[in-house]
Amino acid sequence: MSPRAARHVLHVDLDQFLAAVEVLRRPELAGRPVIVGGRGDPTERAVVSTASYEARELGVGSGMPLRLAARKAPDAVILPVDHAAYTEASEHVMDTLRGLGMVVEVLGWDEAFVGHDGDDPRAAARRVQEAVLEATGLHCSVGIGDNKVRAKIATGFGKPAGTFVLTAENWFEVMGERPTIELWGVGSKVSARLRRHGIDTVRQLAAADRDVLVAEFGPRMGAWYADLGHGRGSAVVDDTPWVARGRGRETTFQRNLVSPQEVEAALHELVAQVHADTEAEGRPVFRVALKVRYAPFFTRTRSRKLPAPTRSLADLTSAILALAADLESGREVRLLGVRAEMVMPDGGDPQERTPVRGRI
Repeated sequence: MSPRAARHVLHVDLDQFLAAVEVLRRPELAGRPVIVGGRGDPTERAVVSTASYEARELGVGSGMPLRLAARKAPDAVILPVDHAAYTEASEHVMDTLRGLGMVVEVLGWDEAFVGHDGDDPRAAARRVQEAVLEATGLHCSVGIGDNKVRAKIATGFGKPAGTFVLTAENWFEVMGERPTIELWGVGSKVSARLRRHGIDTVRQLAAADRDVLVAEFGPRMGAWYADLGHGRGSAVVDDTPWVARGRGRETTFQRNLVSPQEVEAALHELVAQVHADTEAEGRPVFRVALKVRYAPFFTRTRSRKLPAPTRSLADLTSAILALAADLESGREVRLLGVRAEMVMPDGGDPQERTPVRGRI
């Protein structure tokens, strides 16, 4: 199928996905607080990848240090991340959605947009939930919208295992007085920048001067946020296989790096891993980024566009070490990350289909 605008967009989001996969493999864990993260060892430096609803009720959340999660939920079962198992389960779900004859745009392991052109999107959402549960044993929530933005946001109101409809008709009724951080793609930094312009709610964002937003965020993202206040967005569901725009690796060290020599050695190793990943893609790199987390938990990220696209390990290493030359001397390093942005197969600049929060 080719990309096309759908009459209705369904956002399918698997509930507590990683934890749910683990419970399927270990039925005796059902109803217990389950935490997935790192190597499953709370004495090591790692963060929570996901937590079951039982663990969330105890205050455990994604991104939380595993050590803290273990204190909040002392009786929780803590399991290591199993990428292969989650990939297999995700592919089974996506194949099930395609088997319903729908256009499926995969967003990640646990979510996808589905196009629907019939008269009853609620019935279609229930059919999706029933098919996924029967085929995989996994529950999902489904947001129903007249575009991707509204469908994605609607899902949050349907969790767990429910559905919710959000369209132009009820957008301001549902979202108008909510803080801007509840919008898809608006994080704490963006909401803080909006607040400096007196924009706290979705309704205020919708009423904001577009020129002010463009001046603050640039022409592309300023226009995106202006439309986001109204819930506007694309209804095109694109089943074209996703192509990675970049590859990244990062390491949290069990012991802080304290010398420049240790940092340089670690960077050489990370760059070699990223270079191997990009070589597997067969595409040259045109930009590199370095992420540094100092002890105890202060993070800085910087990037650099290369003079020309390259597939040379030496060039990538040189560029990353040049970025590292600006590291704050005397500060211990807790985490290092390296990312390489690749030229897209068509030779154009990489662009995400929809602006979302960035990651290294």
